[in-house]
Amino acid sequence: MAKLEISKESCKSCGLCVNVCPKQVLEIGEGINKKGYRHVVDAHPEACIACCMCAQVCPDCVIEVFK
Repeated sequence: MAKLEISKESCKSCGLCVNVCPKQVLEIGEGINKKGYRHVVDAHPEACIACCMCAQVCPDCVIEVFK
């Protein structure tokens, strides 16, 4: 099973990772980071197939995928 690590304090809530995920694992969460952004959360981690598309598209490199 894949594991996602999201640096919530660095996320700017651009939503690129949410849009690119083929399994709709990610969502913009309700929590707000220190910069004032609603950060991304792994809402459905059990569905992750470790394709790493989210990590590749993130402009701020806040997502790491471990297989």
